[in-house]
Amino acid sequence: MVPPLRRLRRWLGTHPGTVAVLLALAALGLWIFGEVLDEVIEGETAMLDRRLLMALRNPGDPTDPLGPAWVEEMARDVTALGGVAVLAFVTLASAGLTWLQGRRATAGFILLSVGSGLALSSLAKALIDRPRPDLVPHGSHVYTASFPSGHSMMAAVTWLTLALILARGFPRKSLKLYVVSLAVVVTLAVGISRVYLGVHWPTDVLAGWAAGASWALACAALARALTQRGAIEPPANGASG
Repeated sequence: MVPPLRRLRRWLGTHPGTVAVLLALAALGLWIFGEVLDEVIEGETAMLDRRLLMALRNPGDPTDPLGPAWVEEMARDVTALGGVAVLAFVTLASAGLTWLQGRRATAGFILLSVGSGLALSSLAKALIDRPRPDLVPHGSHVYTASFPSGHSMMAAVTWLTLALILARGFPRKSLKLYVVSLAVVVTLAVGISRVYLGVHWPTDVLAGWAAGASWALACAALARALTQRGAIEPPANGASG
């Protein structure tokens, strides 16, 4: 067996259960991203992208998103939850919280996980360089390429990573589920808002969700394994979940 694969099998052998499940889900997300990318490159998604994008527009006026003006304004508020400023604030605040709890290695891990995810998102955009939708006016200012959706990917990277890591400190499973569910809802809402505002194709968002979730799950698995090895601190209340 190839040495890296042998080391991976040995590592998984010492970290069964949850770590293996998280890594399997991360691999599934990465596979979905690859499949979407392949279909986009081949042009197979063009018709579906257009239909879904136009379905969120007034049939009589494609320049007007569905719903009254306040819905469009609310969409801008929601989309900001995947913006750099908001995500940077939330990440720094969470890292600061763990730092004050005396979990300095965990704080550093949070910063590294989210920061590296942002770098990966920017790199993917630069390499793939897909044009933005041009069928409708953009309801938000954009400066980068379209694939994958940076807001969708970074919302998943940030909110899910923080939820999966910080929720481990809660004693009850219902609390853990609640926090993770909130992160999922925010991530989904950000992605939908990007299509609603006409700044992304639906497949951009799907790929962003898949890649971001994959990164968050991998980081959560690594955090759990590092905790078991004593490389980073355990949850604040000593829980192992």
